[in-house]
Amino acid sequence: MTVEQIILLESERLILRQWQESDLEPFAALTSDPLVMQYFPAVLTRAESDALVKKLQNHITQHGWGFWAVELKATSECIGLVGMIHQNGDIPNAPFVEIGWRLSANHWRKGYTLEAARASLDFAFQTLGLNAVYAFTTLDNLPSIGVMEKLGMVNQQQDFNHPSLPVDHPMSRHCLYKIERDS
Repeated sequence: MTVEQIILLESERLILRQWQESDLEPFAALTSDPLVMQYFPAVLTRAESDALVKKLQNHITQHGWGFWAVELKATSECIGLVGMIHQNGDIPNAPFVEIGWRLSANHWRKGYTLEAARASLDFAFQTLGLNAVYAFTTLDNLPSIGVMEKLGMVNQQQDFNHPSLPVDHPMSRHCLYKIERDS
């Protein structure tokens, strides 16, 4: 896929777009924030955060879509990521397309995650023609589970141990949610 085919999504207040150099600093601040990263195994160093952005950029370059940078239209600031990626890991029902999100804490509870996730799902079903999209998180991540349920996603009752975490890790157990095009 060429750069001309990279998808940009817009909602009322947000732009979901390819990552830019100017996003590195605000994203590093987000991924080093213990509050934002409380349901992830660890906060990220600047180098780890930059490497993650590079990986996300590459997915978007290859497929035209992915975990996009979320830009707040009112300020042009990058406030996190929302979008979808291919998930091929040792997870129930894989391979599938996963939807996910991670926003800076000062932008929580404003409806941005739900707004961007809905735009992503519309793209997944209407443009990509997917029949289903999945999401997963650690069992304790009630805020993300709440977003999944507000989106109309359904718990698949297929809890699993995350393949990249030790079985005895406190965040190892994950739940799996799914939404189908017809819902």
